[in-house]
Amino acid sequence: MKSIGLQIDKTFDFVKKKDIEALKPKADKGLQMLHDGSGKGNDFLGWLHLPSSIKEAELRDIEKTATKLRECEAVVVIGIGGSYLGTKAVVEALQNSFDQLQKDRKNPVLLYAGHNIGEDYLSELRDVLKGVKFGIINISKSGTTTEPAIAFRILKSLLEKNIGKRKAKSYIVAITDKAKGALRTLADKEKYKTYVIPDNIGGRFSVLTPVGLLPIAVAGINIRRLVSGAKDMEKATGESVSFEQNIAAQYAATRNALYNSGKKVEILANFHPKLHYLAEWWKQLYGESEGKENRGIFPAAVDFTTDLHSMGQWIQEGERIIFETVISVETPDNRLTVPTDRENLDGLNFLAGKRVDEVNKMAELGTQIAHVDGGVPNIKITLPKLDAYYLGQLLYFFEKACGISGYMLDVNPFDQPGVEAYKKNMFALLNKPGYEKESEAIRKKLFLG
Repeated sequence: MKSIGLQIDKTFDFVKKKDIEALKPKADKGLQMLHDGSGKGNDFLGWLHLPSSIKEAELRDIEKTATKLRECEAVVVIGIGGSYLGTKAVVEALQNSFDQLQKDRKNPVLLYAGHNIGEDYLSELRDVLKGVKFGIINISKSGTTTEPAIAFRILKSLLEKNIGKRKAKSYIVAITDKAKGALRTLADKEKYKTYVIPDNIGGRFSVLTPVGLLPIAVAGINIRRLVSGAKDMEKATGESVSFEQNIAAQYAATRNALYNSGKKVEILANFHPKLHYLAEWWKQLYGESEGKENRGIFPAAVDFTTDLHSMGQWIQEGERIIFETVISVETPDNRLTVPTDRENLDGLNFLAGKRVDEVNKMAELGTQIAHVDGGVPNIKITLPKLDAYYLGQLLYFFEKACGISGYMLDVNPFDQPGVEAYKKNMFALLNKPGYEKESEAIRKKLFLG
């Protein structure tokens, strides 16, 4: 099988090749720290050998549960952050873009909740599911995270009203802690089907656990191919693979060399509209892993050619603190050519007979030339095609490079202490029991006391 590819030569006008190679010892050290567990956050390295450790029995069980849930008209995935972004990234990338409109659709509509606190969103979701037989995949390690907990309360009540409490239990799956927490307690009491979120895998690295694999399977996507691609990339970026052959280490070193040269923002760009949520997953992976101790590259994302008509101006001529990483898909699944038009009022007959993808590829090449000429270094990641196998490779590649890059920055890539700040303030403002002192302090600060 082919592999995804990495090209970094379009960065050499901005950082010398020798500058990247000079970071080889740090990248090698970062790789070694991952594999020998000597780095910060070493109790969250369960993802490292996850692809090669998934057993056949686990996959069969997930597929069996997915088959049960496919009896429903819709399945709601409840989760926030890594508990839903990985799923949405894979499903949006591999499912038909207009799946919900297909009359012969074989799989339930996959919906999402618990990733916001939007009253209108939840009200509209509840309204569309009234009277509908739907399933729930509730993903929460604790069962008390505010956003998913609110959504689960509302949707559990609705499902029980729709089909009865007893029947509803067979269409609720809890993915949670193995032994403790509110959701584990409820799941055991109600005898829901459960899967475990491993203690040593953080949410943003969890897409290849049941957190991602179950809803992805419900969507009808081949999870075995996804795992197979990740497994091959695990091997291709292993501790014994030299820097010269290890694309995860090369990517980590290149982006750190650019960061050291003053490029503080990385823009993940794609020329395939199905990759929008892959970029959203990537933003969480790198933002939450590296943005600490007043350091770290800011991860942003654009969809081309769409955003060339909006953000393209800033990228071309704005402040030169950015670099681009472009995901390019070599071969589309379908074939469509530009038709001839006798009137030719739009002047596009020069494109007649050309594949739409050829036009897109020339837009991609033209953009790369323009942006590099305009002072934006360009890294390119190539997928032979957009399928489960290569997407599995890409997911693991980004995870591995993220771990290496975090260690190169000398931060803990596997915690997220800053995420708790807003929660403490929110709980204090809502007068949550146990937050009385914080509530008093913040209200004085806001001149409310």
